[in-house]
Amino acid sequence: MDDAKTRTRQRILQAAAGILEREGAQAVSTRSVAAAAGIRAASLYQLFGDKDALLAALAVHGFDLYLAEKHELRRTDDPVDDLRRGWDMHVDFGLRHPAFYVLMFGTDRPGRRPPAAEEAHELLLSHLDRVAAAGRLRVPPRTAAQLLHAAITGVTLSLIGAPAEDPPARVPEISARMRDILIGSLTTDPQPAADPGLAARALALDAALAAAPDGALPLRPAETALLRDWLDRLAR
Repeated sequence: MDDAKTRTRQRILQAAAGILEREGAQAVSTRSVAAAAGIRAASLYQLFGDKDALLAALAVHGFDLYLAEKHELRRTDDPVDDLRRGWDMHVDFGLRHPAFYVLMFGTDRPGRRPPAAEEAHELLLSHLDRVAAAGRLRVPPRTAAQLLHAAITGVTLSLIGAPAEDPPARVPEISARMRDILIGSLTTDPQPAADPGLAARALALDAALAAAPDGALPLRPAETALLRDWLDRLAR
């Protein structure tokens, strides 16, 4: 595709995206988009074919926006917390771009996944592989990905379709509850620190005894001295 066609295609997508976000998918027509882009309808047909193809291209454009935000999330040392932040970003994207989200996740045909959606799926799998590598995943990564995808799209679509009179404060509460329930069922708590051993425990208790103010211990001075002697032996 030459530069002129590429620029025209981008102008059409930007115009269609504006109509989609302002008025919804039902308002996206070849005529309305051509008028908004300032081109002839014939030029639109040459590049996209029909309305269905234009909507499919808009869904891909939506996934590009979504992935750009996903890639901005920085990884931390806690892969499970990264998973939670990824969930919150996903729901937030859907609530900020409801028409795009419904087009991306609510209208696709069975068995058909655009390349950008596949990239998003692989990104989720890479996060789950990190959780598994940390020894904190209870199920295989692909199973966890299917469960997470089903839950998060269901939550986001239900929040998008929630009655306008629902209190706005309930939106993050519902999402957070579902997030914590599901991720909590798929992952384990961090592994406890390795047992420091008897010597370290003895040293810690000896230090606590030494720092205790006079009269704070229920032991006679001789008993305290004997205990600290035993702790000294255990620490060797």
